[in-house]
Amino acid sequence: MTRPMVLRAPDDRWSLKLNPHTLTVTTAMGLALVLVAGLSLGTGSHPASWLEAMSALVAGDDPGLRLVVMEIRLPRVLMAILAGASLGIAGLILQGLVRNPLASPDVIGISSGASAAAVLCLWLSSAAWLVPAAIAGALAVAGLLVTLTWYKGISPGRLVLVGVGLAAGLGALTTLLLVISPDTTAMTAFIWLTGSLYAAQWHDVLGLAPWLLVCLPIVLAKARHLDIQAMGDIAAQGLGSAVQRHRLLFLLMAVALTGASVAHVGALGFVGLISPHLARRMVRSGHPGLVMLTAFTGAIILVCADLVGRMAFLPRDLPAGIFVSGIGAPFFVYLLYRMRR
Repeated sequence: MTRPMVLRAPDDRWSLKLNPHTLTVTTAMGLALVLVAGLSLGTGSHPASWLEAMSALVAGDDPGLRLVVMEIRLPRVLMAILAGASLGIAGLILQGLVRNPLASPDVIGISSGASAAAVLCLWLSSAAWLVPAAIAGALAVAGLLVTLTWYKGISPGRLVLVGVGLAAGLGALTTLLLVISPDTTAMTAFIWLTGSLYAAQWHDVLGLAPWLLVCLPIVLAKARHLDIQAMGDIAAQGLGSAVQRHRLLFLLMAVALTGASVAHVGALGFVGLISPHLARRMVRSGHPGLVMLTAFTGAIILVCADLVGRMAFLPRDLPAGIFVSGIGAPFFVYLLYRMRR
């Protein structure tokens, strides 16, 4: 007599059973991030080799180079790493949550909410309240999303439709605020909306780092629930997974990561869309194996975009968002073409 198969819901215990290929690729991407960060630290008007830039972090012989690396370039590189990783993880969460490969923080309105609140803050007062205003805007949009889509739980389809509508409306509001703002305010807001790491300082790094350090372990611990939700609500409930509770938790994590990133570096589009797809191209793994790989991928994209923005049009320092969008827009069209095929 054969024994019946028993399906068990995924628990939340940490697991060390990683696919060797996934572990190897993730480690390689982590090393690539270190190399790219070192290249960015040594590149600029005061050039240095990779080894010189790394030694300047400890106790380099050149005090001028150490000052440039420690006070100007290192905060900027760390902000690119933190923001790129945060946006990449947020995009991975949303694509798994709504079961749509085109989902990202900017598509469903979270980035738009943070941007509109930040521009409103610049119009009404000053940049002193920019960070809390942007985070509050992202949280407000999340609350509105849950309110408008809740009918016996959150439906992924309704979440996308309502999010796209909110993004369009908030984009119009942002444009209106730019039009009626003074010229200096509008220029500051426009540069911020493009997404820039210019003049990043240590207090910015210390402001963004806690968000990632808190959210990342939670996402890693719960990531397996994104895999089981991909089977559909009925199957997930049959396996004992608290579908709606985890859906709300994942949405909160995506909002927190996106809001904090947008608040500190501006509205960087497409990082949350591109990073998960590139990670899936490198490994075939469930969400637990994709989280760190996606974080490294997003960080590398943003560090490279900022490096190109600094060096390609000297002496001008162009926003990194220009180059991310230059890559992201064709990639978005390519994804649409693949889905159509």
